[in-house]
Amino acid sequence: MTDKKAAIEGILFTMGDAVEGERIAEALSLTEDEFQQQIDELIQEYENPSRGMMILRLGTKYQMCTKTECYEDLIKLCHVPKKHVLTDVMLETLAIVAYKQPVTRADIDAIRGVNSDFTINKLLEYHLICELGRLEAPGRPIVFGTTDDFLRSFGVSSIDELPYIGPEMVEEFKQEAEEEATIGV
Repeated sequence: MTDKKAAIEGILFTMGDAVEGERIAEALSLTEDEFQQQIDELIQEYENPSRGMMILRLGTKYQMCTKTECYEDLIKLCHVPKKHVLTDVMLETLAIVAYKQPVTRADIDAIRGVNSDFTINKLLEYHLICELGRLEAPGRPIVFGTTDDFLRSFGVSSIDELPYIGPEMVEEFKQEAEEEATIGV
């Protein structure tokens, strides 16, 4: 019988992408508690500064990846991955999707007050958002949500870790937007 921690490590390394903890536990005939204990120990072992890898927790999924401290050395060997530049418009749209998901294109357009087709297509291309399905409404519009790449890019393990935006912050944003709108007038 294989050591369960070694098996989890092998699965995460081989899969490359994030894998549901439940699927791993099921494949290894582990209870949820047994799996959680094993993965927590592995995560702690990979926190050692002498290790170049780490295990990311993305909601209920886990992924093995290179520590950011190793990127500089990695880039010397590999091609530099293309960095996506997010414009203010893209960040605004991404924030709407993150906080309102699942959300339709029409909802995004209504909040922004302009057509968001180009921006949504770019965010889809960058794999920061994805289509979650279709709404049971006339025209069956597509609903969007964020991806694991979004979580990785913003350094959070779940949407719940996003900053809370209360009514007072919304009012402050409105005032700033109104001031910006009157600057050129």
